[in-house]
Amino acid sequence: MDPLEALTEIATLLERERASRYRSQAFRSAAAALSALPPDQRADLGRLQRTKGIGEKTLRVITEALEGRVPDYLTELRGSAGVAEVPSTLRARLKGDLHAHSNWSDGLTPIDAMVSAARTLGHEYLALTDHSPRLRVANGLSADRLREQMTVVGGLSGEGFTLLTGIEVDILEDGMLDQEPGLLERLDVVVASVHSKLRMDRAPMTRRMLAAVRDPNTDVLGHCTGRLVEGSRGTRPASAFDASVVFAACAEHGVAVEINSRPERQDPPDDLIAVALAAGCLFSIDSDAHAPGQLSLLDHGARRAEQAGVPAERIVTTWELPKLREWLGRER
Repeated sequence: MDPLEALTEIATLLERERASRYRSQAFRSAAAALSALPPDQRADLGRLQRTKGIGEKTLRVITEALEGRVPDYLTELRGSAGVAEVPSTLRARLKGDLHAHSNWSDGLTPIDAMVSAARTLGHEYLALTDHSPRLRVANGLSADRLREQMTVVGGLSGEGFTLLTGIEVDILEDGMLDQEPGLLERLDVVVASVHSKLRMDRAPMTRRMLAAVRDPNTDVLGHCTGRLVEGSRGTRPASAFDASVVFAACAEHGVAVEINSRPERQDPPDDLIAVALAAGCLFSIDSDAHAPGQLSLLDHGARRAEQAGVPAERIVTTWELPKLREWLGRER
């Protein structure tokens, strides 16, 4: 087996299972270090031992791959890889993903690594939606950094793949969006999410979310309850708001309700997906990926949407790019 492929697959599988970022980064760093060596030195054990970025565990993977076999650690991870329990026919209809992060905010890898992974999965498009400035813990992008990122994104499309400019913008306590309105207007995709004061009372939280949904720059309402149901961060209850009122506003303004694919979120809950369906909402099945391996979590979101009876034609991420762009450019 090719050592670079082995190291990259291990990193991808660790990312998918949301393992410690240090574990996955160790394998990505080793892959980068190995790739930087001249081809005639990539099998030189002494050289590899002296190469910064290659440690004991990653060296063992390289050695086993050079011996012509699948490394033991990779075999172990393949056996425990978390896949959706029930295969979804809807997954094959997804064309892309409107919610993903890079190391410009709190993602683990550069933008080009996210693009490469999206291409490998067969995506036709991906929106880069790093966080907005108020979310300091996530290294949110100031207006100047976002403008700089937009110039980078513009050079990473081509050959049947489009990287869309975007942001996951924080919904502030008064419902305002945490970025300059004029700058939001220039982006392809704006995902609006609540990240703070999640335990607000029901009435003010409803007003807060309504203001964001009614903002003409909002395209997607991200992980609407903010709940956590499993994982290393522990659990967190869902925010309280009047879902029928908020989802009616989403339907009126053409804002898609995100079905967040992260297993620790499972957001919205099944009962709220039903409310959004009855309200006539559009949906966006998104990975909320913070690393390349997490882009494949879409299978979880697709399975939940299919089980909830969400029609494929109401899921914007099943649409071809021209139709998606038409929706994104709508007058609201």
